[in-house]
This record gives sequence, structure tokens and C-alpha cells, in this order.
Amino acid sequence: MDFSSRRAKPAYNTIKNRNPRYMDFPLFLIVLSLLGLGLVALYSASSIYATSKGQSSLFYTQRQALWMLLGLGAAAVITRLDLEKLRKFIKPLLVVTVVLLAVTLAMPPVAHVRRWIPLGFMKLQMSEFAKIALVLYLADFFDRRLSLIASDPRQLLKPLGVMGVMLALIAKEPDLGTPTLMFVTGLFMFFAAGVRLRYILAPIAAVMPVFILELFLHPYRIARLKTFLSPWDNASGTGYQLVQSLLAVGSGGWLGKGLGASQLKLMYLPEPHTDFIFSVVAEELGFLGSMVIVLLFLGLLIKGVRIARNAPSFYTSLTALGLTLTLAAQAFFNMAMTMGLIPTKGIPLPFFSYGGSSILASMIAVGIILNISSHRNQAA
Repeated sequence: MDFSSRRAKPAYNTIKNRNPRYMDFPLFLIVLSLLGLGLVALYSASSIYATSKGQSSLFYTQRQALWMLLGLGAAAVITRLDLEKLRKFIKPLLVVTVVLLAVTLAMPPVAHVRRWIPLGFMKLQMSEFAKIALVLYLADFFDRRLSLIASDPRQLLKPLGVMGVMLALIAKEPDLGTPTLMFVTGLFMFFAAGVRLRYILAPIAAVMPVFILELFLHPYRIARLKTFLSPWDNASGTGYQLVQSLLAVGSGGWLGKGLGASQLKLMYLPEPHTDFIFSVVAEELGFLGSMVIVLLFLGLLIKGVRIARNAPSFYTSLTALGLTLTLAAQAFFNMAMTMGLIPTKGIPLPFFSYGGSSILASMIAVGIILNISSHRNQAA
């Protein structure tokens, strides 16, 4: 899928013909559906857990609903902005993101990891916003430098270096799931920009030794890999969370046990309202209910790619593609993880998993995509 044909217009063209009535409302309805289902699923998954912590059964649901409203407000504002005029802020945004990722590593650890900056009213997880910053930077870079890359492949060292620094800081938290997601999305953007395949395979080859080294430097990661391959061998130890997730998904059957009737959320599945919320959904709604959610995310992917293909400039085309792939890949990675198809990683399910940073970052991405959909290419 080569999006480089969108480069027919000048790099710094002013996009005209922006009109809210052109906005992709089916995509907006898909997102609203996911938010609604996510809030219902969160209440079901978190009510008993919240009570066990001495909180109201609505504690997590109310806080999530507030973040959703703030996210919708942020998306509404973003849909009205001129993305071309905001390009001059991309590099400062990137610098601030890198600095805050470094600050995160200096924060007190929570459960042996440093992923949040405590702000009082929320715990800011910068890795969620780093996904957006990286996509915007890569889209801007390729729009400015694509003509130079063909004659001087060394131009690619800059975006690869920037991506490497960001991924290394996040991996240091430690977190390998988010860097993997960002790395995959970044390489897809390289490919969509028309970068030759051999230049895309080079960073993959460079990352493999680092990945293997990370496994051997941290024994718990090797244990997690073994658990992924044979979770039942240590079902009461390292494989406990994955085994409980598999039991929840498998026990749902075709139609599920009914909304609110999950048994694995009764303190068997650890923190069912975060990364493993899809397990509770699958148990309560069954295969058919789970497929509705899968199809909604698939619809988001299809609509986002179409918006990217119809975008009025190369920059907006790559931006829409990168943000769409980020949301869709994160969703499919999370669902695959709960079903034991990939190793367990701390990747939230967009619009479902509890967390203010995740919801805000997802809605900012949606706002940018909807903004791009409200334009029409003058040549079209």
C-alpha cells in the first residue's frame, strides 16, 4: 500500500475546502459505539474489584466517564483546528515528549515499574501520548524529505534515531509492549511513504539482537515467554493470569453467561478492568458479542485507511494512516494477548481499559483523523 502518490501537492500546501459536514460520521458513530460498550464493560469488570478496595462500585466507571467526556471535548476542539498551521509545533512537541519520558523514569516505581508521572488528579502515562507524537513527526518528516531520501538513504537515520530514543526510554520503564506497537506502526509508515523494502528490513535486523539481549538481561521476560508457550505448566504461578484469561474467554461459549455474570472477575482474574477487560467481555457476551467488538475495530481500521487514501496532502494521509494503525493494532494486540495468541504485555484495549491517559490519547487520535476526513482534495 503506497501512499506516496499523495505527494503530488507541495509539502506546505494550505488545505482548503474543510467543512464539518464532510466529516466521516460513520467513523464517529463507530467510536461512540466503542465508548458506550467500553463504559458498560468497565462497570461490569470493575464494580466488585472497586468494592474489594473499599470504593464505591461505580468508582472506576465514574472516573472513566469523566475522562471520556474530556476526550470527546478534546476531539471536538481538534476537529476544528488547521493541522497545517500546527506543523511548526511538532518538533517542540517531540522534544517535550522525550523529556517527559525521561522524567517518568525518575518517578517512584509502582509495582516495580515506572510508567506514570503523578499529577494529583491523574497519573500521566506519557507513553500513550508518545504514540501520537511519533506518528506526527514521521508524517511531517516524510512530507518534507521524501524527495531527498531516494538519492540519499542516510536521511532515514534521523527518523530511525528519533524512534530509537523514544522506544528505548519506554522500554526502560520497563515496557516492551508499547515500543513493539510503535515500532510496527512506524515501519508501516515507512512502507506507506514509499521507502524501499531493504531500508525497512535493516532496522528490523538491528532490533533483533537488542530484543534477544533484553530477554536474557531480564529473566522474568524469559519466564513470560515460557508461560506464553505453555501457560498450563505453571497455572498457579507465572501462568496464572493468562490461564484465568483463557478460562474466561473459553467459558463464554457462543452467547456468553450474560452481562454482569462473569465468574472470573470475582477476584480470580487480577485487575480485570485494565489490560484483561476483553476476557470479561468474552465471558459475559460470548463469541458473538466479542465479534461485534472485533468488527467495530475492523470498521475503524477500514474507515481510517480510506480517510488516509482520500486525504488532501501527503502529510495528512500519513498522519491518518499512522494514527489509525496505532488504534487498530493496539486493539488487536490486546485481544490476541487475552486469548494467548501473543505473549502477555501491558497494552490497554482502546476505549475499554480503565485509564485517563489511554482514553485521552485515543480520543486525540480520533479527533485528528476526523479533522482530516472533513477535508476534500481540491483535485478530487
